[in-house]
Amino acid sequence: MSRIWNMALGMAVLASVGLVAAGATMAAQGTPCADLPGASQLRGLLRNAASGTGISPALGPGTDAGGIFGGARMWGAIVNRQGELCAFVTSTDDPTQVLPVSQAISKAKAYTANGVSLDDFVLPTARLYTITQPGHSLYGLNHSNPFNPEVLAAPSQPGTGANRIAGGIITFGGGVPIYRDGKIVGGLGISGDTACADHEVAKRVRDLAGLDPAGGPLVDDIIYAAVDGPSLFAHPLCPATRRNGVALGDESP
Repeated sequence: MSRIWNMALGMAVLASVGLVAAGATMAAQGTPCADLPGASQLRGLLRNAASGTGISPALGPGTDAGGIFGGARMWGAIVNRQGELCAFVTSTDDPTQVLPVSQAISKAKAYTANGVSLDDFVLPTARLYTITQPGHSLYGLNHSNPFNPEVLAAPSQPGTGANRIAGGIITFGGGVPIYRDGKIVGGLGISGDTACADHEVAKRVRDLAGLDPAGGPLVDDIIYAAVDGPSLFAHPLCPATRRNGVALGDESP
């Protein structure tokens, strides 16, 4: 009899734990995106960032972001600290005029930047480039967390994927963590131009939104081996590379 009672009690405990776990999952999935830019605000931020309008002096006001399109044809995505998609939109009114592949990349960049950063550890996707190359300690990181294609949206379905986790790991420029009052609150991903231009637009959007880390908008700036010297966190130059309004040259043939 006592054995049956113990089994029943054990099953009740397991069921209770299961409900708690389910509740935690539901709570995570329902985490609001309060105080983070929505799609319409993000579009405005993307457009101002491309031209350098209103950004901090250190970021090169009044200059474009370099690259192929000057940073003017972008997908932008924001995730909260849970990694859930809060907003994603193109900088153009016609989303078909931004590279379609960039939708997934922007979402994965936002997820990555949030996923590898902490309150006191600010790591943009650009700084993952060298350390994930063959022979380095994080080689293969790109394949560790596959992107979920179910969060992709057709141009006529802009809300598809909201409040879901996209996953994906991107190890080149364009993703930055976002902060409020020194605390990380999520990630921002930008894609649509060169990786270097994507990074420029990302840090400009973050600055315009008032979501810079405690160290300021340049604390996690992109590092170029060709300009700054060797570093485990270095990134190669891209076509028509600009950094904070200064032209740095082109990617090597």
